[in-house]
Amino acid sequence: SYHQGSFAMAHCGECCCKIGPSILNADFARLGDESKRVMDAGADYLHIDVMDGHFVPNITFGATMVKCLRKKLPETFFDIHMMVSEPEKWIDDMADAGADMYTFHLEATKDPESLIKLIRARGMKVGVGIKPGTPVEQMQPLIHLVDMALIMTVEPGFGGQKFMADVMPKVSQLRKDHPNLDIEVDGGLSPSTVDHAFKAGANMIVSGSAVVLSPDPGKVIREMRDDGRKYFPSTRSN
Repeated sequence: SYHQGSFAMAHCGECCCKIGPSILNADFARLGDESKRVMDAGADYLHIDVMDGHFVPNITFGATMVKCLRKKLPETFFDIHMMVSEPEKWIDDMADAGADMYTFHLEATKDPESLIKLIRARGMKVGVGIKPGTPVEQMQPLIHLVDMALIMTVEPGFGGQKFMADVMPKVSQLRKDHPNLDIEVDGGLSPSTVDHAFKAGANMIVSGSAVVLSPDPGKVIREMRDDGRKYFPSTRSN
């Protein structure tokens, strides 16, 4: 059973816009409170960046932290973005910690189909992500097996980077080929850049600094959701 909160995957229905703050740039000494603050401000889900220092040149945190956050946020949908070299290794730990969706990077595994089966066996939803330099065609054979496709709009590893508009054709291609797919974008998303993503067809928006560092995260979330509703009319009201 998933921790839904206000979050619902697209399935076969109409896609709606969902805003998921990334806590990468939050104050790690107050991570539980910071996470609760953005969820209380109206976010749809929490995007949790797990980095191992191998796949990306940065280390964040692992399953222990996710487990602590789950106690603080029992109803929130946790999208765990696994920027790790061996995603197979952490499936059980993350499932036990309370992860709802396990998003792995295509570049990090030689056998994505088996990985997807392992994730499903532990009752989690499946996301697959690609870096800006990876062709979207490499992801296409897996789309029918996953719940969500993530297109990185920065090089993964650090928060606060500039949005890369030149990867939007990948999003457009995915949306054209898969009208009901949840398509997530992550990196440099804010009220000033999000329209590019919505226009291309992304409906799941990961926004880090713009939301987490704002004195009024609710206002930022509402602005982005209002923009998204123009492209995804079934989006919930603020």
